Formats: sequence, structure tokens, C-alpha cells
Amino acid sequence: MTRSAKIMLLGAIGVGKTSLSRRLTLDRFETDYKTTVGVNVLTHEITLPDDCNSEVMRLVLWDTDGDFGQALFRTSYVLGAAGAVIVSDATRRASIEHMRQLAETFEERFPGRPVACAINKADLVVDSPQVLTAGRPALITSALTGAGVSEMFASLGAAIWRRGL
Repeated sequence: MTRSAKIMLLGAIGVGKTSLSRRLTLDRFETDYKTTVGVNVLTHEITLPDDCNSEVMRLVLWDTDGDFGQALFRTSYVLGAAGAVIVSDATRRASIEHMRQLAETFEERFPGRPVACAINKADLVVDSPQVLTAGRPALITSALTGAGVSEMFASLGAAIWRRGL
């Protein structure tokens, strides 16, 4: 039996939520897509590590519209979320603060559910990750090159499995 986990992709407009989900599910980067309106749902199966019994988990990725902001937490979209990937753009420092705020709200709304904070567009970054995150642990990813993408989702899937969600 394959376990499924609903994963919310949250973040400001243009940070690369759709690019990350497409890199994971389709293993490609596209430059010619339209801004997400509402929510797009994609699925992808991952094999969890040995300490998770090498089980297969189906990630159900809810790629959200960046216009929602904090209002997203007043919608039914987030119900049943097992975890979240909260994305910021390495070239837009304001998006990193927005990422931190969304992470805090998600953690308050869904205590015990894992959150992966991703600073995307690493291929464009010149600062060190410590400078960018301002103290909040974050993963550095690039939807363009694929760097860190599958590892981030695998780590989140394993955290969900370990917590029994």
C-alpha cells in the first residue's frame, strides 16, 4: 500500500513554487508557463529512506497562488495538509521574510507538521545561505538546475512518515 501525503507549496508570487513542483514531478524546467490561479495539484511518488522501511509515499503537491498570502490559512485548501514547502526567492530578500511569516503561521495552524523552507533560485544567489535565512533553517534549491529539489521533498516525506502523519 502506498501512503499519500498532502504537501502545501506556499510563498509569494514568482518565487518558483510551480517550477519546483514541475522539476520534481516532470524533471524539467519550463520558462513559458502562466501564473498559478487558485491551486494546481500534482502527484509524485518517492521512495523513503531505509529508516522509513523504504516505503513508497505519494506526495500530493498543492501548488498555491502566491496572491493568497496569510489569507490562505482561512481557506479549505490547507485542510488535511501533512506538511508544507514554503518557498522564497534568493534574489528577493522580502520574499524570505514572507517565507518566515508563512512558516510561523503554518506551524501555529498545524502543530507538529513538518515544514521545509526553501530558498529557490540558488543558481542566481551570491550571498551565503546564512545571510539569506536570517536565522531560520532553510534549504537552498534551484528549480532551474534541480539542485536540492528531490532531496528537499524526500526529507519532508521522511519527516511526515516518522511523525505518523
